[in-house]
Amino acid sequence: MSNNTISRRTFLKLSGGSVAATAAAISHPVSAAPTATPDTSHTVLPYPRKAVAVAGQLTQGAPLQFSYPDAASPCVAVKLGTAAPGGVGPNRDIVAFSMMCTHMGCPVAFDAGTNIFKCGCHYSMFDAEKGGQMIAGQATENLPRILLSYDEKTGRITATGIEGMLYGRQANVL
Repeated sequence: MSNNTISRRTFLKLSGGSVAATAAAISHPVSAAPTATPDTSHTVLPYPRKAVAVAGQLTQGAPLQFSYPDAASPCVAVKLGTAAPGGVGPNRDIVAFSMMCTHMGCPVAFDAGTNIFKCGCHYSMFDAEKGGQMIAGQATENLPRILLSYDEKTGRITATGIEGMLYGRQANVL
């Protein structure tokens, strides 16, 4: 019978060395090359570009209805007569908003005398001259503003995006 015993001192040296080697390998892993991990915390879909009107054809206080970003999203463009945040056109007074109230999705109507969008269901009001800011009523969010671009050469106004969330949606672009 062979004597395969090791001393306590040898055992402690061997086991301590292997623990230290394992700890070093875990704390400093070797990788061939860093890999780029895509950010999946959010998804950004591109908004479509949609022609809305020609600036010269809009009349002050007369709303022009259109749909954006899809047929299920009624919107309105208005020439206010005074420059407004996000306004486009020669006088920076043409703005556009969703026509669905942010409270319960009822349609809003534009009052040309006050430049205010009014909801007939629960009496929320939104100021078009202040970027669709909610000024009264049950709504807790501003009216979603349709982002517009203006081509000085042709006078064309194009919808390019939305600031805010359309009522009843988890994402504006489906």
